[in-house]
Amino acid sequence: MMPAMIVGGRLWTERGTGMKEEARREAARLIADLRLRRGIRPPRGALPPELRPADLAEGYAVQAEARGLIAAGLGRPAGWKVGSTSPGMQAFLGIPYPCAGTLYANRVRRGEARVALQDFFRLGLECEVAVRLGPGIGGAEPEPAALLRHVEAVMTSIEIVEWRWAEDAEAGVATLVADDFFSAGCVLGPDADPVCLAGDAGFSGRMRLDGVERLAGPASAILGHPLRSLAWLAEHLRAQGTPLAPGEVVTLGAVAAPLVVEAPGRVVASFDGLGEVAVVVT
Repeated sequence: MMPAMIVGGRLWTERGTGMKEEARREAARLIADLRLRRGIRPPRGALPPELRPADLAEGYAVQAEARGLIAAGLGRPAGWKVGSTSPGMQAFLGIPYPCAGTLYANRVRRGEARVALQDFFRLGLECEVAVRLGPGIGGAEPEPAALLRHVEAVMTSIEIVEWRWAEDAEAGVATLVADDFFSAGCVLGPDADPVCLAGDAGFSGRMRLDGVERLAGPASAILGHPLRSLAWLAEHLRAQGTPLAPGEVVTLGAVAAPLVVEAPGRVVASFDGLGEVAVVVT
């Protein structure tokens, strides 16, 4: 059964997939080539009509097909990202429901990272809560309280995102999902005690550019509570046949719209009690 949730008062599901295997493989190859810059640099227009996933289920099928191809260049899959989880982000994207993507080992960094603006078509940075998962997570019930027992650490995270498509609306949400939903990596802060997620998650996060605060919001902006985002992902992945696993990192979503970076600078994100993380853009 596909994951479902209430969106706008209606039950939303991913639906079924009727995409042919050959089309799925060719779409995955094009997605991987785009990510790895093999013969093409973004922005790219929409996929050819015959290769375009028609719904979210087909988008996730292409994402899964592309995973091994992308891992050959970016390292093994190391976890997951959840996007479009806060009101600010959903308004920015025009997508009123969460979407998931893959994190790759060579793009998961700690403390501070340096990135070159010229390496991205359009670079964005997001202030997020991340978790690292512990033993037993694969068999845990996909309910927030049950999942908390299997969270090993909580961290501040900056998700690095890139707009790789000329027009998101033209590409379509299913293609954005196939392309790991803008993901280009993340930077994780120091480990914190998961007990911080036991309450209402009212602790605040903020992002500063060269010392000036540019955005802020409570952790509770993430689907009402970051653990709700983790529960959504757990159910989604269980339906995909790839349940959450110990040691995986999950970035649970941004507290506000992304910071679009157009010039060099130092960006610092922090949450109350969770410490700081930084990205230096050159």
